[in-house]
Amino acid sequence: MFSTGQLGFAIFFVIAFIAIIIYSYRRDLALHKKYYKGSFKVLLGFLVFVALLVAAKYALKS
Repeated sequence: MFSTGQLGFAIFFVIAFIAIIIYSYRRDLALHKKYYKGSFKVLLGFLVFVALLVAAKYALKS
């Protein structure tokens, strides 16, 4: 389906992309701690909301 060159490029791209993302995240870690305090609570609230929607879907299904 894919040629050897395409697979090689895809593997290289994924590894390079992940490495750049990790490097960028570690470099900006101090800023993340400063400006994004409490974002974990927002994520938790969003996950609870989605879980409630799924529960309501299954409760109303029958």
